[in-house]
Amino acid sequence: MLRALFIYLSESRHLRAVAERSAIGQRMSSRFVAGTQPEDVLRAALAVNQLGMGVSIDNLGENVTNADEARASAQLYHHLLDEIAVRELDANISVKLTHMGLDVDPNLATEQVTRLVAKAAAMTPRNFVRVDMEGSPYTQRTLDFVHHLHSMPGNRGCVGAVIQSYMRRSESDIEKLLADGIRIRLCKGAYKEPPEVAFQKKSEVDANYVKLMKILLKSDVYHGLATHDENIINQAKAFATRESIPRDHFEFQMLHGIRRDLQQSLVREGWRMRVYIPFGTEWYPYLMRRLAERPANVFFIARNLLRR
Repeated sequence: MLRALFIYLSESRHLRAVAERSAIGQRMSSRFVAGTQPEDVLRAALAVNQLGMGVSIDNLGENVTNADEARASAQLYHHLLDEIAVRELDANISVKLTHMGLDVDPNLATEQVTRLVAKAAAMTPRNFVRVDMEGSPYTQRTLDFVHHLHSMPGNRGCVGAVIQSYMRRSESDIEKLLADGIRIRLCKGAYKEPPEVAFQKKSEVDANYVKLMKILLKSDVYHGLATHDENIINQAKAFATRESIPRDHFEFQMLHGIRRDLQQSLVREGWRMRVYIPFGTEWYPYLMRRLAERPANVFFIARNLLRR
């Protein structure tokens, strides 16, 4: 019920406009979004690095409507990669294909992300581009794109995909990605999907996450487990220990501003941790989808809004 509500809210243009102008909305966003400018997110990345954690930077936005917007988005990511190198940050970037112009011109999106991956691969040390997953109409195109990019000379290991455990097709998609040695971020999923496409019950989504997680950890590829679910995290830790999987063979991933205590606890225990840090003005749909992923976060946000 709550999940469906937050997905609905994420798609409301009117509520988005009201929220982004309101004082309480801006206060909410400041906890979970690094800021609106590149310097804001770079400063946040350094602070997270100093706590012993890596970073994935996301410039919020999707479904751009013209080529100029898409090119501006790509240019910003080029700037971020340059700054990551200059500042010697432990950080990579996450991009959405619709933010790179997929809906405007697929060839434009292909050209722009190809250039970003080539740049990441040429850096010293080599960097990494995560191609984010969007709603099911984009799933196959996104995966085809990642497979193609990864197969290009010099790109191996520098581009990865996201798999959502609520999608019924995910196990098959993982098998194909692993066959090509492609790195995967496993998350639960946060878009409204019909029952024939995605599991609807939380118990089913969680069970599939654990099943897919075990497949990833047993592979020879470095993956990210993106979850704040302490039960699942404990299952991952127990499985890795039982199967003698080294702690540097994979990483946990969490969102900026959520469960900082758990993030730092995992680091102290010797597990790898990466924090996904978004920035930009388009924070409202991002925050609503994060609440849809885990409605319990609404109570977490309410508690934190009362703190100074």
